[in-house]
Amino acid sequence: MKETITPAGLLVRPSTPHDLAAITAIYGWHVRHGSGTFELEAPEAAEVARRRDDVLAKGLPWLVAERRDDGRVVGYAYANHFRPRLAYRFALEDSVYVDDTARGRGVGRLLLAELVARCEAAGARQMFALIGDSDNAASVALHRALGFEDVGTMRAAGWKFDRWLDVVILQRPLGLGHATGPQETAPTRP
Repeated sequence: MKETITPAGLLVRPSTPHDLAAITAIYGWHVRHGSGTFELEAPEAAEVARRRDDVLAKGLPWLVAERRDDGRVVGYAYANHFRPRLAYRFALEDSVYVDDTARGRGVGRLLLAELVARCEAAGARQMFALIGDSDNAASVALHRALGFEDVGTMRAAGWKFDRWLDVVILQRPLGLGHATGPQETAPTRP
């Protein structure tokens, strides 16, 4: 029987180096078993640490969801620049991964909602979700539930598990979106 995890039983907080083993394990499961990432080899903890440090050095959030009862990390989310060119500095891409034992229990929704709020507060104006595999209904539904709208689908963009996989693109304006020019002091500069 699955554990009962509710949003009330979770704490969403900034990640720490102490969380890297759990983050690496969660992502490794998704690399080996899921089509939400097109990575084919699960990275080692040192590489996950390097990626996390890169995100944090840009002033962007990397969050974890921790169970309050035992302190176990059951998911994580982060935002990074959509593209490296300077013109994209106010556009971010989100990533959300939930432990296989905690999927379908509101963990992803809680993480994504907090990630959106923190990115908005930091001055970002657009957030994109590039969801691997158009059959990834849970991730698409999660993003739509939090205000992301369909932009398009890149057909057969990746090859994994002996099949072609699409990439679904969704977008959500943050703050004032494109209604006004950005404040150049926003900490989302590359």
